[in-house]
Order: sequence, then C-alpha cells, then structure tokens
Amino acid sequence: MGALLLSVNLGTPREAAWAEIGRTSIDKQPVAGPVLARRLGLDGDQISDRRHHGGVDQAVYAFAREDLDLWAADLGEEVRDGQFGENLTTSGIDVNEAEVGERWLVGDAVLEVASVRIPCNDFKNWMGRCGYDNRAWVRRFTETGRPGPYLRVVREGVVRAGDEITVSHRPGHGVTVTTMFRALTTDHALLPELLRVDGLPMKARERAEKYVASLA
Repeated sequence: MGALLLSVNLGTPREAAWAEIGRTSIDKQPVAGPVLARRLGLDGDQISDRRHHGGVDQAVYAFAREDLDLWAADLGEEVRDGQFGENLTTSGIDVNEAEVGERWLVGDAVLEVASVRIPCNDFKNWMGRCGYDNRAWVRRFTETGRPGPYLRVVREGVVRAGDEITVSHRPGHGVTVTTMFRALTTDHALLPELLRVDGLPMKARERAEKYVASLA
C-alpha cells in the first residue's frame, strides 16, 4: 500500500487557562468528507495564536501515524489521530525525510513542505490535560527530531481521508524536515544547509544568514 491521508483533523479556538494567550486550537478532531485546502489553511480550521502560528508557510500541519504509534509505545497509551494538533495524519510516507520544498499531490490540492513545528509549552500542557506523561515534554519531543512538516498550499483543492499522497516534486538538495528541525533547535552547525533551500521561510533564512555571518 502506498502513502495515504488517514485523517483530516480540524480545530477551533477554545478558552484554556493553561494556554499562553488563554485560548488554543490544538484540539484537532477527525472529520468525515471533503475539506477544502486554501492558501491559509483548511476550511473549518481556525488558528488561535496568530503571532506564532499560521500564514502561508504554516497553512497545514502534517504528522505521520507511524510516529504517533512510536509515541504511543513510549507513553504506554493510545494516541489518536489529531492528538498532536496535526491537520493531516499520514501513513506510508516518512514525512520527516521529506525535503523542504518537496511537493505532494493530495486529492485536488498540491502541498509543499515549507517549515517545521517547534514544540512549545502549550503542547506540553495539552498533553498533560489529556492524561499523558508530559514531564520534560518539549525536550523529549525535540530529541526525537521527528516534528512533522508545515505545508504550504500551492494549489487549492479538496482533500479527504483516504486520498493517496503522491510526491510530485523533490528538489534534490537533501535538506530534510529533520535537518531543518535540528538546525533550528539542537544543532545550529546545520543552519548553513538551510540556505540551499529555495523559498525558505524568512525567519529561518534570517537565522541561517546570521549564523553564517557570525563565522566570518
């Protein structure tokens, strides 16, 4: 079986005293039927903290079912689709070995790997509220180096659970989701690698350029 979209998950802002801004949309729930992927995200999905999330480079968040299963084994409890706040739960594709700039055909939409999810305390608090062991959660999640990618919507279109995921373009520069995540978190020596990526998000490019300039 090839790569599949297992679940499309949507969330709306909810009041949460434990969230940084007092509300959060991290509780993504699977939905049935078609969902339109637009330039700024999926219809029916709303962002609470627009300072740190959203925009064209973070329109859609994907996470692999295989990685959720690894976390389930680590936590000793089942982890449902959408639990990590992902919009798309995938199967049969290593989303962390995808190259930044890689394009996927999903349903009628074309999605492009653009950035990576950096874990935060809201994520930690959410896991704790759901009954999971969230001790040192940000560190534990970071150490795995498998954050899942944020995706741009290059071509708007309808997606739904069960759609095939086809890699339609791979840039060939070798800078993967994991490489980018490590560069931005645990291994800054990798930051110059990011400059090989066309269309790199501005904040990541600025960090990489600043690091390179510090070596001069």
